[in-house]
Amino acid sequence: MNAGQGERGRLIVIEGLDGAGTTTQAKRLVEYLNAQGKPAHLTREPSDGPIGKLIREMLTGGHAIAGEKIAQSTFGLLFAADRLDHMQREVEPALRAGTIVVSDRWYHSSLAYQGTGADRDWIATINARAHRPDITVFLKVRPEIAAKRRHDAGRVQELFEDMQMQQDVDAGYRATIAELIAAGERIDVLDGERMPDDVFAAILGAIA
Repeated sequence: MNAGQGERGRLIVIEGLDGAGTTTQAKRLVEYLNAQGKPAHLTREPSDGPIGKLIREMLTGGHAIAGEKIAQSTFGLLFAADRLDHMQREVEPALRAGTIVVSDRWYHSSLAYQGTGADRDWIATINARAHRPDITVFLKVRPEIAAKRRHDAGRVQELFEDMQMQQDVDAGYRATIAELIAAGERIDVLDGERMPDDVFAAILGAIA
């Protein structure tokens, strides 16, 4: 995974249900790579750009529509727009500089989350210009385990975090991963229910 002078960087994505440990492991991976002398940059989706900030507000109840749920197709469009903005502002410049970019989530989340309430083919189409990761690591955690972790961490429940939705998303991830692997994408599915150190060791093995 070395990115020498003049070499383009690599895009590594960590995916999984809310509570799977993606944020913890992505941060730990970037710290490890930098300590090894391999320039690495941590990022996330929704991004910290203007569209990403709007999405985060909406996920926690901001900009709600009285008496109605915001349509999944609306979120699908917003996430796709945020992803392209994210690439232009942050991801692509880092890759051009030879930096390894580690992203906590990518288009796989849109296919799994918005694909539960909107057509997955349409979601794939509006994300067609997003970079394919060099490798995606999916941390497999059962929805009930992920929910317990969120509860134990004292997290405020977001829009997509009720149990039925997370079960639907879990099914969406399984379908998405199967489709993308069949299309030639590199996705490694790891047991995210193991101890954090064991999960991290498995991630290092996957990207070695």
